[in-house]
Amino acid sequence: MKLERRTILITGGTSGIGLELAKQLLQRNNTVIVTGRDQDKLDAARQALPDVHAFQSDVSSPEAIDALHDRVLEQFPALDTLVNNAGIMRNLNLNRDRDLNDVTREIEINLSGPVRMIQRFLPYLKTRKGALIVNVSSGLAFIPYPASPVYCATKAAIHSFTQSLRVQLRGTGVTVIELAPPAVETPLLRGEFEVEMKGQKGMDVWVLAQRAIAGIEAGKPEIRPGLSNVLKAMSRIAPQLMFSQMVKMTKIEA
Repeated sequence: MKLERRTILITGGTSGIGLELAKQLLQRNNTVIVTGRDQDKLDAARQALPDVHAFQSDVSSPEAIDALHDRVLEQFPALDTLVNNAGIMRNLNLNRDRDLNDVTREIEINLSGPVRMIQRFLPYLKTRKGALIVNVSSGLAFIPYPASPVYCATKAAIHSFTQSLRVQLRGTGVTVIELAPPAVETPLLRGEFEVEMKGQKGMDVWVLAQRAIAGIEAGKPEIRPGLSNVLKAMSRIAPQLMFSQMVKMTKIEA
């Protein structure tokens, strides 16, 4: 599968992995559409990538997904690729009092968002030759990191969901791929997890996007760059040993 001359929708495409994917896919003669919740970030993405098309949308809102579906298909009827990249990762200590709506934000964005996006766009994608869905999970789908309990649970769920979706869509012509990034050098890594990641370096986002594109074109159902591949292997070989290493990295105060 060549990622060239396609029409690609990337949720959460205004920063980090999503923005770098948009940049590299534009360089390959694709039409690229990105979404995000923050209008200022959308404007900045358009300034950085003049050829990108940007829509303000929130994947945690079914109504916003409905509106996005109608607007995108009206303007870009050649849409054939959906990249579910939007997500948040929080350093979340559950020992502390949490608002019951706020504590599930990662579930609404990271899990409910992709499920709803696929459900809404799938009927149309099934009419498109060579259609593609890419779900972005995480290496932490295989071994959880205790500082981010809800995030890790959502990514494990996306991994499971993607496996089942792939089976259900056999014979439809829609290819389903999972991209499980390791820690990547983004503002989030150096903000939310600066203490935990001190002395450690994540994968360069340019490298991650390169490997993602190469893996998709090679037809890999699961793309696990760098440490993510180690985490997947260790989840089978020595899960408790690897989890104990994650626990040692966690800085949680009661």
